[in-house]
Amino acid sequence: MATSDTLFAGSIPDLYDRLLVPLIFEPYARDLAKRVARTRPQLVLETAAGTGAVTRALASSLTDARIVATDLNQPMLDHAKARQSGNERIEWKQADALALPFEDQTFDVLACQFGAMFFPDKVRGYREALRVLKPNGHFLFSVWDRISHNEFADVVTEALASLFPQDPPRFLARTPHGYCDPDRIREELNAAGFNDVSIEAVDAISKGSSPRDVAVAFCQGTPLRNEIEARGAPSLEDATQHAAKALTGRFGAKAIDGRMRAIVVTAIR
Repeated sequence: MATSDTLFAGSIPDLYDRLLVPLIFEPYARDLAKRVARTRPQLVLETAAGTGAVTRALASSLTDARIVATDLNQPMLDHAKARQSGNERIEWKQADALALPFEDQTFDVLACQFGAMFFPDKVRGYREALRVLKPNGHFLFSVWDRISHNEFADVVTEALASLFPQDPPRFLARTPHGYCDPDRIREELNAAGFNDVSIEAVDAISKGSSPRDVAVAFCQGTPLRNEIEARGAPSLEDATQHAAKALTGRFGAKAIDGRMRAIVVTAIR
């Protein structure tokens, strides 16, 4: 993983929350929140909370539970907190999922949406989840399936590869869609101490208001932006326009729909 893969700063949090969250994250946030609610928790820890898509879904689904929402990136957490500042059931805390600042056996559930792919040491992150969960506690998390099952990300990646043929920006394929082998996920959870593990693929439809908005969401609202800007020319705007043109050619010029697939994991302590 490149260092820039974990850099969510500058204008990225705003674009991420405004464009990318409704585009690809909200359906899975609602799904994860429903799974958490079925366990009837009293205290939930969320790691890799980002701009708060799952936090907001949890707050709506859980009427009594308290939520501790954490993220490694303070700018993302600040953005999330600003949207939920009046909810006293939510505590916001900057934290590394690989070194959680909580006592053993504290939480009923640990939820993490599309964060595990960024863990530099997956087993260590899973061991931390095991440590802070109560007996019979649930670790619920999602990762993206391979990029070929996620049409918008795939088209944007291929478009940028044609624009930068000597050094294609590969953030989307490398990191968000680079940790999708169920056997590997299960093996690493087992290595961390989780033995009761279930894994399923969950399909959804991504709905973009226009090819331009989808292109901006991916090219400017994720760390893909860092890769594009590091290459100098063509510019970020040129790259965004090139991606938008490819999306238009594939899906049309107005509102567009694309298939997406995530892998949702339940591990019980």
